[in-house]
Amino acid sequence: MTAASLVRQVLAALVLCWAAAAGAQADPLTVRHAQGETVLPARPQTVLVFDLAALDTLDALGVEIAGVPGSNIPDYLAKYRGDGYAKIGSLFEPDYEAVHAARPDLIVIGGRSAPRYGELSRIAPTIDLTVAPDDFLDGAKRNAALLGDIFGKEEEAAARIGDLDAALADLREKARDAGRALIVMTNGGKVTAYGTGSRFGWVHDIGLEPAVADVTAATHGEAISFEFLLETNPDWLIVIDRDAAVGNAGAAARRTLDNELVAATTAARKSQIIYVDTARWYLVGGGLGALRVMVDELAAALGGEG
Repeated sequence: MTAASLVRQVLAALVLCWAAAAGAQADPLTVRHAQGETVLPARPQTVLVFDLAALDTLDALGVEIAGVPGSNIPDYLAKYRGDGYAKIGSLFEPDYEAVHAARPDLIVIGGRSAPRYGELSRIAPTIDLTVAPDDFLDGAKRNAALLGDIFGKEEEAAARIGDLDAALADLREKARDAGRALIVMTNGGKVTAYGTGSRFGWVHDIGLEPAVADVTAATHGEAISFEFLLETNPDWLIVIDRDAAVGNAGAAARRTLDNELVAATTAARKSQIIYVDTARWYLVGGGLGALRVMVDELAAALGGEG
């Protein structure tokens, strides 16, 4: 073997080692997302995440994150509050200086941060994982599979999606004959309601009959009165405490709903008011980890552990 051929072999081996160490993709990956297509020339190494659902999923898949919002990180993801993660703005508004300084090769947005796609995509490849409210469950699973593809975690994502599907099947069995349900959110002592097609409408997609057929699908729900709650008289009341989710020192959900009108509903008389994990329901939403907890929560309330 000549010296030149030996050098070529050594260099080829080094290139393979470097590619493996970097987790490089053999070919560019075209990612289709809510605002178009983004081409990733290689597997991302420095990832900034504005969307909490995506952060939840990436955490579940064991993907390393470089930067996150500087506020509203829920307690179960508290490690991302640490100094080891760049703070890149809020859920709604990027700190563009911090984003530039992080030198990302992928930015993940969704929902609250989606309007900033144009500005962020000029800094680095950006994908928008916003999920349509009327396609929540399937959209969340598609996003999880997509993130698995991007980061070489296809098997982990598929296993977790399969696990979620099994839990959803169990929940559908429990929901089938459970009766009529109303989803409400309390905020500063006021109450709003959500129905089918809303951000929480997936609850009805799995079989819980809506107590009201025509609730306006607004971001923070349709304002209702306690008299409306009694007139509607749901069998189940699913309660989201926004004050608790965003850390406001407002009237807590249990205090807000502690009155004679609510007490007279079937849901209250049968102890069928479910105070859900608000951080996961309101702040995070469709992350793989959060969604599994949400499904188990409902399954346990409707009849036995999920």
